[in-house]
Amino acid sequence: MSITHLRPHPPLLLAALALFFAGIAFTQDKPDRPPWAQKPKSSASAGSASSSSPTGDPGKIVQPTPPAPTENSQESAAQRGRIRVNVNLVNVLVSVLDEKNRPAPDLSREAFQLFEEGVEQKIDKFESETSQPLDLAIMIDASLSAHKEISFEQEAAAHFIRQVLRPGDRLAVFAFDENVTQVAAFSDIVADLQAAVRRIPAGAGTSIYDAVLLGSRSLESRGDDRRRVIILVTDAGETTSSSDFDVARKEAVRANALLYTIVIRPVKNESGRNTAGEHALETMTDTTGGAMFYPDTPQELGAIFDRIDRELRTQYLLAYYPTPRGPANSFRSIQVTVTPADYHVRHRKSYLTGPQ
Repeated sequence: MSITHLRPHPPLLLAALALFFAGIAFTQDKPDRPPWAQKPKSSASAGSASSSSPTGDPGKIVQPTPPAPTENSQESAAQRGRIRVNVNLVNVLVSVLDEKNRPAPDLSREAFQLFEEGVEQKIDKFESETSQPLDLAIMIDASLSAHKEISFEQEAAAHFIRQVLRPGDRLAVFAFDENVTQVAAFSDIVADLQAAVRRIPAGAGTSIYDAVLLGSRSLESRGDDRRRVIILVTDAGETTSSSDFDVARKEAVRANALLYTIVIRPVKNESGRNTAGEHALETMTDTTGGAMFYPDTPQELGAIFDRIDRELRTQYLLAYYPTPRGPANSFRSIQVTVTPADYHVRHRKSYLTGPQ
């Protein structure tokens, strides 16, 4: 059997090559390909694009969008539904204390009633001892460095850091005087955080409201599904904040941050203290569901930090979908009651609604 060699026909060969390259060009610019696989536009066409181009602002690096995971349409719709609904879920951390200020454990869901704007709500989620990880901001008044007790305060805070952090928790250290300075970023490295507490610099002025404001914002930027706690150590002598009481309190409420305040009183007599500042901090602390402490001696600081640690580990978590929903971007009041009624209950008093 002989092999027949076909002689190439020039016109037919050119036509075939033209069709082949046209197919490549069509495939590269095919409109139904995902954006991350599209051929980049030329510089000329990019210059004529609108300012809302998905490439972002000039000088900003935009990461390519990864392909979406494969899933059937039913699962995808269900997931989208969960995301939409959970935006409206309101979490309320509740501390329940007995007559000796000890945490009251092992209460059931039925022991709690929850109200929004006076209307009872269905408790959709209940945890008797929440396992949500903690984000903590310890904020220390740098003007306290002038007091001889500062070493006690630093060592008590260092002990608390070692004791409170559990896997998944993060803590940051701030100092405030005229300014608010982050001395240590959010971390779980105990030795670094303790060293930061011990090197709080001396300062002049006391910007308490700025500290609460910026501490709340730093916690809020950390994301959801974490408990947010501010521990404020100060003499309550507000002098240099650029923000005021209402702005700081609203920011703490917006961030859903628990505020625990430890007031160091260099002067025990009321005539020599800033009692107005103390009362303002009491109001702010109570609004968030936190607690206020007045140690009489530096040695009591350790016991106070221990109490805060126990309370954070025995909080109840209640969550609900508000019915009816309040207007967008409005503050809504919250009330929680517990049976038996002789328990002392602490929780945040309001929350800020999101966009509709």
